[in-house]
Amino acid sequence: MKAYPKIIGRILEALRESRTVCVVGHVRPDGDCIGSQLGLTLALRGQGKHVACWNEDSVPQKYRFLDADGLFQKPQRGSRFDCVIATDCASFERLGRAGACLAQRKVLINIDHHESNTRYGDMNWVSAREPSTGELIYRLLKAARWPITRPIADCLFTAVSTDTGSFQYATTRPGTLHVAGELVGRGANLAKICDEVYQSYSLPRARLLKRVYSRFRLTHRDQIAWFSLDKSDFSRTGADCDDTEGLIDHIRAIEPVIVACLFEQLEPGLTRVSLRSKSDRVNVNEIAAQFGGGGHPAAAGARISGKPQSVRRRVIAAIERVLDSADSLKALKK
Repeated sequence: MKAYPKIIGRILEALRESRTVCVVGHVRPDGDCIGSQLGLTLALRGQGKHVACWNEDSVPQKYRFLDADGLFQKPQRGSRFDCVIATDCASFERLGRAGACLAQRKVLINIDHHESNTRYGDMNWVSAREPSTGELIYRLLKAARWPITRPIADCLFTAVSTDTGSFQYATTRPGTLHVAGELVGRGANLAKICDEVYQSYSLPRARLLKRVYSRFRLTHRDQIAWFSLDKSDFSRTGADCDDTEGLIDHIRAIEPVIVACLFEQLEPGLTRVSLRSKSDRVNVNEIAAQFGGGGHPAAAGARISGKPQSVRRRVIAAIERVLDSADSLKALKK
C-alpha cells in the first residue's frame, strides 16, 4: 500500500468524525480553487456528509459547467460546522467575508500549495512543491479510497490543468501528468473541459484583450511588460473582473519579457497587482511579499493601497532591483 503523509490520516480522521462540513475557497476563485472545492464537496457528499460549498464570489462563466447542480453558495452568518476545509487559500484573510461566517466550527483544515501559506488552520497540509491544490485533493481521495466519479474527475482535472498552464509551466512534474492521466481514465471529459476553459471566451473579454494589446508597455530593456485596467476599461468593454483571468499570459509570452505585471483598479486607492515570472532567477512571490501579498515563485499577487501611478512605480522599481541583482550575480559567475 502506498505511503501517504501523516497529515492525510489526521485529516481523514477529522472528516470521519464530522457530520457537517463546509468547503471554502479564496475570493475571486480560479480554476484550481473551484475544481478543488467542487471535487472535494462531491466526494464528501458521496460519503453521506452534509456539505456546504462556500465562496464570497460567483463562479466565473467558463467554470460554471462544473457546477451544474449549483453547489456553490454565498457564506451565511450563524452557520455551524463540525469541520471547515479551506482549499487553495494562502491566508485566512483571502477567504474574504466567508471567514467571518466560520467562527462556529470545531476544526479548520487548510489544504493548499502556495509557498506563502500562513498555516492558519488547526490542521495544515501545505505542499508548495505540488503545482496545484487539485493534485492534493486527488491524493486525499485516493488515500481515503473514496470513489472518484466522472464529475469529480472533471473538477480535479480542471484544477490541475489550469494551475499548470495546461501542463506548460515548469512546476509540472511527472507525477502531475500521471494524476491527469488517472483522472482522464476515470472519466474526465478532456474535450469538454478544454473547450469550456480554453476555447470559449466572451466577446467582452475579447474587447478587453484588444485594449491590452494596444496599451501594454515594455520597460527595463524590454524585460518587464505591464498594463493597467481601471473602471472605465470594464464599463467600455462590458467585461467584468472574471474576464481578466489569463490576460497577463499574453504579455508574459513576449520573447524578451522576464516579468509581466497587471495592475487592476479595484476601487479608488486600491490596486490589485498580478505578477508572472518566466525565469527561476526572479521569484515574484518574494516581490509580492514586499507589498503584503504572496503566491508562488512564478506567479504571485498583492492588493496595494495608494494612488495607481504610485503603486505602479513602486512595484516596477522592486522588479527592476531584482532583475539588476540577478544580472549582477550572473555576471559574477561568468
